[in-house]
This record gives sequence, structure tokens and C-alpha cells, in this order.
Amino acid sequence: MGARKRIRAEQLKEAKKSKYFARLNNCPTSPRKMRLVANMIKGKNVEMALAILQHSPKEAAGRMYKLLLSAIANWQAKNEGKRIEDQQLYVSEVAVDSGRVLKRLQTAPQGRAYRIRKRSNHITLVLGNRNDFAEAIEETDTVENV
Repeated sequence: MGARKRIRAEQLKEAKKSKYFARLNNCPTSPRKMRLVANMIKGKNVEMALAILQHSPKEAAGRMYKLLLSAIANWQAKNEGKRIEDQQLYVSEVAVDSGRVLKRLQTAPQGRAYRIRKRSNHITLVLGNRNDFAEAIEETDTVENV
């Protein structure tokens, strides 16, 4: 491995240490339906997002709920000794991308066939900390005032 590649890999590894996320690949729900659920929780506090997902009648909400719990568990693994209640965790971003499409055939009248496209999606859920965000804003304000 070259020196530049190794340095870049170490930089990405350090950046991931402060980022708390969870991914779900090939979720068998259409991306359009999952984006409706993702937009409901984007920017909300973690407790509020869990409550919204738990009481939503949509099937995609159940999968998103489990993904959010996984992201919270990842946060706990990286921040041992800290309490979630003391931190102001929120859903900073949710990305829903289309996954693979399974193509199936359904019989149709007069010897024809209709194509059915069973869509799937990839979800990336990223948690942020409002306390860290406030500290970063204060640092930039003090730098600008100097």
C-alpha cells in the first residue's frame, strides 16, 4: 500500500470514530415508501424519532425503528460511560438509495406477460450530537471575533 493511500485510509478511519451511523442494505421496500418514513424522523431527537416510528402504521417504520436502535447501539459502543439522556442525540441525516430490482413475470391475457419490478433500497442513518454542534459553532464564533 502506498504512503498516500495509507494516510488517506487513516484519515477516514479517524473520521469514522466520531461518526455514529447504521446501514441497512437490500431492504425489500420501495425507496419511495421508505423516504416517506425517513422524512418523518429527519432532524428529530432520538427519543422523539423512536416514538414516531413506534406509532406509525407504515410497514417501513418497523425496519427504520430497528435501524435507529442499531445506530444508538453503535453510539453506545463508541461512547462507553456516557449516558444517552445527558447527550442531545438527533437524527442528523437519513439517506435512502435504491437497491437491486428483482424482475418477475406475471401472466397476462392472450398469452402475454407483464413485468413486475420488486424494488429494494439501501438506508444509511447518521446520528449527531447537538452539544458537539453547539461547541463547534462557539469555536467558529470565537475564531471570527479574534
